[in-house]
Amino acid sequence: MTSAHLDVKFWTAARLAFVALAAATLAACASSSVASNKYGFRQTSVAKAHVAKHRLVAHGTPADGNYGVASFYDDTETANGEKFDPQALTAAHRSLPFGTMLKVTNLETGRSVTVRINDRGPFKQGRVVDLSPSAAEKLGMVEQGLAKVRLDVVH
Repeated sequence: MTSAHLDVKFWTAARLAFVALAAATLAACASSSVASNKYGFRQTSVAKAHVAKHRLVAHGTPADGNYGVASFYDDTETANGEKFDPQALTAAHRSLPFGTMLKVTNLETGRSVTVRINDRGPFKQGRVVDLSPSAAEKLGMVEQGLAKVRLDVVH
């Protein structure tokens, strides 16, 4: 074989390797938690852009997805430095960025409320969100103290 023929074979193999690497990279991107939403969080297109750089992690197993137990709490100061307002529609979440708007739906009553994440928590095992008393009242869960809920990132 001539050296020109070997050069063509080398560059053909190099191009093929590059295409395979690019395809593998794209496949890995398509299976990321934001693109495939494997943890079950529902996102609008606006929310996807807002949360794209933050990985949403469900608390519990991936099969639990965006479902879990909500509680409500009273505090004096939030993790983002705001004074806690029991009348505001706010919530604590372990990993969502501050300012994220989250729709919380009580699975038993069907009631929903949209809250703004401004605190960290909950810190009890098995709970996915802590709500302000006002948000808990809108969901109809004050008497029970806990509720099974679905979480949907809105914005």
